[in-house]
Amino acid sequence: MIINENTSEIQTMFDYLQELDLKIEKLSSRIDHLQLSQGCNLDKPEVESLNHTERKVFLTLYTEEQPLSFQEIGNRSQLPNSLIPECISSISAKGIPLCRTFCNGQLFINIDKNFKEMQAKEGLINLSLESFM
Repeated sequence: MIINENTSEIQTMFDYLQELDLKIEKLSSRIDHLQLSQGCNLDKPEVESLNHTERKVFLTLYTEEQPLSFQEIGNRSQLPNSLIPECISSISAKGIPLCRTFCNGQLFINIDKNFKEMQAKEGLINLSLESFM
């Protein structure tokens, strides 16, 4: 029954990785807050192009006013929940400012309001139908 012995170890490692991910997200949120409070300029952000999956997650966040949990993002974008944390990290790394909020130990994500306004006015990210095909 070696398989059963490894299962608890794998579960422990998975739980540990989830805790680390939450801590990293908290740090990232604090860094974002510090940058905004110090007046870092978001005049015309450099945004790298998004792949199909990232575009679906971006569109889900872009069309929502309220912050969403990873599970809500997965459900609304019709993507597996296991892809969402990596996708969120990738979107952030590509230059899209995300706001992170913690409530009852759960992480909620939304797109910075100023960036949403710039996206609406200037179309920084191609959201045309052809880009989804």
